[in-house]
Amino acid sequence: MGDFVFPVDTAVTASTTSISFDDGVPVIVRDADGETVTEARPTTTRSFDAGTYSVEFCAALKLYVRVDAGFDLAVEPGQTRLDFADETTVRIGARSRHEHPAGTITTTTDPADVMRAVSLLGSALKTTTPERSYPTLRGHPPLVELGDEFDAPDHLERPDTGVRVEVPADYESVFVVAPLAYYLGADVVPGDDPRLVAGDFTHSLDHRDGLAAGVEEALKQVFILDCATRTEGVYDVDLHERDELDAAVDLDFPALYDADAEARLAAYFAVPFETVAPHVPEWKQTTHVAPTPDSVELLPHVVNDLALVRPPQTRALGDADAKTDAVRDFMRSTGASTPGSATAVPRTVRPEHTPSIEQSWIGEGAPLGASKPTRDAFENALGRTPSDGDVDVAVVCNDDAMNAEGDVVNDAYELRGDVAMNVTVYERLHTDALRDLLASDVDFLHFIGHIDGEGFKCPDGLLDARTLDDDAVGVDAFLLNACRSYEQGMALLERGSIAGVVTVRDVVNRGATAIGQTLARLLNHGFPITAALDVAGEESFMSNRYVVVGDGGFSLAPTRGRTPAVYEVDEHADDTYTVGIDAYPTSDAGMGSMTVPYFDGNDQYFLNSGRVSEFTLDHGDLIEFLTLQDVPLRVDGDLTWSTEFALDAL
Repeated sequence: MGDFVFPVDTAVTASTTSISFDDGVPVIVRDADGETVTEARPTTTRSFDAGTYSVEFCAALKLYVRVDAGFDLAVEPGQTRLDFADETTVRIGARSRHEHPAGTITTTTDPADVMRAVSLLGSALKTTTPERSYPTLRGHPPLVELGDEFDAPDHLERPDTGVRVEVPADYESVFVVAPLAYYLGADVVPGDDPRLVAGDFTHSLDHRDGLAAGVEEALKQVFILDCATRTEGVYDVDLHERDELDAAVDLDFPALYDADAEARLAAYFAVPFETVAPHVPEWKQTTHVAPTPDSVELLPHVVNDLALVRPPQTRALGDADAKTDAVRDFMRSTGASTPGSATAVPRTVRPEHTPSIEQSWIGEGAPLGASKPTRDAFENALGRTPSDGDVDVAVVCNDDAMNAEGDVVNDAYELRGDVAMNVTVYERLHTDALRDLLASDVDFLHFIGHIDGEGFKCPDGLLDARTLDDDAVGVDAFLLNACRSYEQGMALLERGSIAGVVTVRDVVNRGATAIGQTLARLLNHGFPITAALDVAGEESFMSNRYVVVGDGGFSLAPTRGRTPAVYEVDEHADDTYTVGIDAYPTSDAGMGSMTVPYFDGNDQYFLNSGRVSEFTLDHGDLIEFLTLQDVPLRVDGDLTWSTEFALDAL
């Protein structure tokens, strides 16, 4: 739609005197030629004379306003307003951050056909310029399914980049290069020596630590240098990482923005990886993928997250590895006080640790310290229509001895004022009532009670989720805070749910209550479910007993500022404080998104993954920040909240 600088999904014409958001969102104002006039962040107020402008609101929904008039712009931490002197006709375009696949590729189990399928994942790219480092301009890759012969819709075409990736024709090699091929829009072809090729340029992907390490370094190098180069385009923002790279490398970023793929890649890889590595943000996710045919169908969802792919390396754990002295305390097993119950115990594995924020596991077994994505969960998410308005949460407490958790999590879900949370607490639900609740359009189910090998324990018996009909579950996501709830959680995913937190061992009642309360509050504040468990798990010795299953990027509520974060506060002797920001990318704000820390004196954008930066504040500035909004803090190693922290202790 030609009225806008960037592609939009839909556009309307409207007459209005103002446009407003109930949040302080960054705003970029461009003139009629697409040149940036101003970047407005919270605490910005400015007036614009009559003219033609394109105003971009960087909110959960990408919103562009085309206006031929003057206006007043005010961006505050709690509100963003665009006001006109009189009723004015504007053109409004929107682009959803929720992408859907443009089609489905059918492939055989022949690795050569799998290569053809992976080569088409880049058909989803909306640009092959360095702006592909923005997640909204990448697009969700087409789905892949196994069949008797290769088939792809005619409209799925790999972009004409002239880039190819050569690797041996085996599952492991093809899976490992999938995210790199997707990001570069590259053709994946057989080759004995793994390498990246663009015209006369070649870059070896061979590495002393294996192909996965070579691909990881290549993807990170292209990505971070794309992030720096894109500031020469329509988003000429003051990006912190660009400033750092300007001092570290001798690259002509303006020339690279206009260069073709061959010249740009040649210049990028002329820089040693060790030079750019300190400036690469902590990667969102590493996925350990079993080199089997079934894994092919999960690849589009993996690369959509721009996850790094590694072959599975792990060690199996026996019962002794999961036991601690604490299991002698009261357990949430079916009336038992030790872990020796009839509850099903899945085979557990511990994936090899990587420096990414999140780990996920595609293979046999229940992973400890990683999420377990499934094809059913992702397809359930794609087929679900996002709910409008209120968020519906059901808290079920099926054991009177655990009513305390029901009370505290009810309060945690209702704490946020800017999102309407409808929380309903149920006690001692019978099997028919629980079955009906599972079938309802509830956004989140928080179950407190007992689960054994035969199902959810109810006053009148057991409800086994494995006996429910296909597509019988309407609940989007869940926390099954009961002993060994893994199998029941997987059954809910198979029948309609998108994501959940389950347990793979017995859990101590006290610890389970604490984790349930912390998870509830983090989910309420917009943390994705995997990030929420990661943060909550740092507070408990039982964290390795909980596992996210399904789509770990599921978010129960939007987050203020689009990127949730934990703020680590350290006090110094001179009455100053260091505030470190640990950011967690989301499905709406993935790798390549930017965040703006709202501290006085900060005029820079930062990439939004991992430790964003550290700021030194005086006492007054810290107090002002902590009273601005409710955010999670880590003080002296303990998790607390800004609205509950004793400010007079600072």
